[in-house]
Amino acid sequence: MREVDIFTARDLRVYSGNLLKDAEKGRISIITKHGKPSILAVPFTGKLLNLGIDKDIAVTLFEKRLITLSKASKIASISIEDFTDILAEAGIAAVDYPPEELEKEMRISI
Repeated sequence: MREVDIFTARDLRVYSGNLLKDAEKGRISIITKHGKPSILAVPFTGKLLNLGIDKDIAVTLFEKRLITLSKASKIASISIEDFTDILAEAGIAAVDYPPEELEKEMRISI
């Protein structure tokens, strides 16, 4: 199952229930018209209200590892440092290295 579902405008006639179920699960969906993205469906949550749409989308896409930290901070229109603070408040790791890769990175930077 993809992290972001894509529906066509025609799909909505039949699959609108799926779109709502995705939203209830916290998933972002894209609705296309003539093959081009037309609507971004974002779940309405407390996080959305607290952070605002740009930061909520950035956090969600980063958490699902669909975008980089740098790209997420650009979407949120804030610095990487401020974005990592938001991630920390949400309990989301800004860096997610497997232990062996982190050890390798640490040896390289020393």
